[in-house]
Amino acid sequence: MTAPTPPRVWLLRVFTSLELTVLLLFLAILLVFGGTLAQTRLGVWAVQREIFHTWFVWAQLPGTSWLLPVFPGGFLIGSVLLANLIAAHRYRFAFAWRKTGLLLAHGGLILLLLGELFAGLWQEDFQLRLARGETKNYAESFRHHELALSDTTDPRFDDVTAIPAELLARGAAVQHPALPFRIVPRQYHAHALLSLRREAPGAPPSPASAGFGPQLVVMPLPAPRNDEPPQPAAFIELLGPDGTLGTYLVSAMPGLPPQTVTVGPRVFTLSLRPTRAYKPFSLQLLELRHDVYPGSEIPRNFSSRVRLHSADGQEDREALISMNHPLRYGGLTFYQYQMDEAAGYTVLQVVRNPSWLLPYVSCTLIVLGLLVQFTRNLARFIAARATPAPRAAP
Repeated sequence: MTAPTPPRVWLLRVFTSLELTVLLLFLAILLVFGGTLAQTRLGVWAVQREIFHTWFVWAQLPGTSWLLPVFPGGFLIGSVLLANLIAAHRYRFAFAWRKTGLLLAHGGLILLLLGELFAGLWQEDFQLRLARGETKNYAESFRHHELALSDTTDPRFDDVTAIPAELLARGAAVQHPALPFRIVPRQYHAHALLSLRREAPGAPPSPASAGFGPQLVVMPLPAPRNDEPPQPAAFIELLGPDGTLGTYLVSAMPGLPPQTVTVGPRVFTLSLRPTRAYKPFSLQLLELRHDVYPGSEIPRNFSSRVRLHSADGQEDREALISMNHPLRYGGLTFYQYQMDEAAGYTVLQVVRNPSWLLPYVSCTLIVLGLLVQFTRNLARFIAARATPAPRAAP
């Protein structure tokens, strides 16, 4: 009678098997193919979040609100493939000089998987919109928002307190030491459209009692399924020491006027805006260009000439940012993202990715490993062809 295989030995055989490697690569191909098709209806951001940077791809069961896992996500496939490669090298491949090429190629592949994992966990994306001649020392998030309360009492400067919109979504009261009032969220909508009350007869009364909120109607919408950024809206009540200061409507919808709150001698403005990331340097847009191919309207190149100035004065230079030629400074990469030459503004994508060098190193290792392996096999083939075949005895 054959003894049962211990679970440890069985798991080791599974994780070191070539069959698992082939299966994972096949699943990865299907995932990339499906994600590429899904971009036409979901957009790049949603595909990354729901297909590539997730453990499972979920689908809603028709007629219910239940979500079921229907396919392994990018994180799961990449993690198991990484474990498969490491286990195979640990238990199946003994180190030998004749296997240097394979070890380099597999090491590069492992580093490539780690680089994608670190990018998914650590990468931050912002945008920097600049009008011609404008200077900014901050970038704004694509997807996240914050409630900005600016103390404008002193005419020399604004003292800004920023509260992440995620705290408003939780519905818990927020008390900050710099504010003479408490913020109590009454309603929060992750994505909403505003309209004038006179254009929406029969709309329910507004929870707002101050600011422009009573004149507007909030229409909650489902989360955008493309690359359009969400526009959250919230009703917040401000509670001071002597009672309520009013309930205000705040929204990330562009074009809204500022709202003012007066508490004793102090004056505040309220706004819900994209989360800002301030930097110890500034960029000024000097020139923007939109080049086309001669005799046509086909875009050839987009470029922005900017002046980089650091707060300490040690850096003051011009740089040209164009397609496929980003600016790298301070651990950030500035890409040419959008442009409107007629309106006179440009939009730069600002990316912070601590692991940006890993794909270059991994690809170099893979190419080097393949070259070493190919050269070694070619040399052995040539040597075998050059060796004369033994003659038969007469």
